[in-house]
Amino acid sequence: MEEQHTPAAPAWGGPSRWWHGPHGRDRWDDEGRRARWPWRSTLLLTAFVLIGSNFAAHAQHGDRLALDAFSRALLLVGSGLLLWRQRHPVFVVFGTAAVALVYVAAGYPYGPVFLPVAVGCFSAVVAGHRRAAWTALGLLWAGHLLVAHWLYRRLPPTGDHPPSWMQEIGIATWAVAVVALSELVRVRREQWSRERAERAQAARRRADEERLRIARELHDVLAHSISVINVQAGVGLALLDSDPEQARTALTTIKAASKEALGEVRQVLDTLRTPGEAPRAPAPGLDRLPELVEQAASAGLTVEIEGEVPAPAPGTDLAAFRIVQEALTNVVRHSGSRRARVRFDHERGVLRLRIDDDGPATGADAGGSGNGLAGMRERAAALGGTIEAGPRDDGGFRVLAVLPWKAKEENR
Repeated sequence: MEEQHTPAAPAWGGPSRWWHGPHGRDRWDDEGRRARWPWRSTLLLTAFVLIGSNFAAHAQHGDRLALDAFSRALLLVGSGLLLWRQRHPVFVVFGTAAVALVYVAAGYPYGPVFLPVAVGCFSAVVAGHRRAAWTALGLLWAGHLLVAHWLYRRLPPTGDHPPSWMQEIGIATWAVAVVALSELVRVRREQWSRERAERAQAARRRADEERLRIARELHDVLAHSISVINVQAGVGLALLDSDPEQARTALTTIKAASKEALGEVRQVLDTLRTPGEAPRAPAPGLDRLPELVEQAASAGLTVEIEGEVPAPAPGTDLAAFRIVQEALTNVVRHSGSRRARVRFDHERGVLRLRIDDDGPATGADAGGSGNGLAGMRERAAALGGTIEAGPRDDGGFRVLAVLPWKAKEENR
């Protein structure tokens, strides 16, 4: 599984990545889009500004100067700067604002000259440069106030008069609306980025949980069966010459245990190959406890069952079976005792399992390996239950499991 990067603030073509997903192709496409220059949109916007400014010049004939080569050059420069809006949004927003201010101060007609400023402001805000966008628009408005109300007598056109304050309020409202729209888009993109990151994290979490579940199943199946096979193989080798019939019985037990292990491993692998489909064989439960006791007996372990064997909900049934299976496997592998007791208690929606052996331990791993005990605890915790495992005061080892009669998801 590819590593997922924590999303930063989304950028309008800036250095931060705002496309997230498990596939490298998505990121490659995003990088390709950012690397391309926005030629088409810039050309369309430039054409709109030039054509719209011609109409504005006809409408304001006599009040503002006619368009000439210098004015058209300013319009081209202001629109052309937008080619860099994805790479250098701060430079673009200040550049377009400066060009628009020079254009207005030179006495040319009002009109689409402010459109590149709006697009540059939008790009800067979405890229995360909010302060730069606000500053550029504020300087543009302040410069316009200075030109239109104090310097208009010294600037063209001749006989110009200051605009009304209602017009200035309208310009300020336009600027605030541009920034507000930009902020709205920025917030929405950040929300989308967070949602994508949360979905990716949830998918990784589900994958990890499924991986751990499969690891527990394989461990429980293989550890138990291989322990039985190991014990019976030792018996067979020891009795091969002196008691061939008993050796034959051991080999028969090995064959049955290996067949069962292969069947359960195949069931787990079928689940992996067909995700979302129901397993072909039912999951094991406490109804298979007699079979488990028989396998333990073939490995030389006598198992006593105390209390009535319950029939809890499927999730708890599987967990209880696997816990008993792992506990008996650990007795076979790590205890000198050849006798174990399994006790069941059911009260107030809680199933209690207690597995005892009288020891002593035959090695450092008394009670079982770390993986086996960890798997039992994970199974119990997944259902909302607990596991306590450790040596008893009078010797031996005890596993005590407390499980809900129904798993949490089965109560819904």
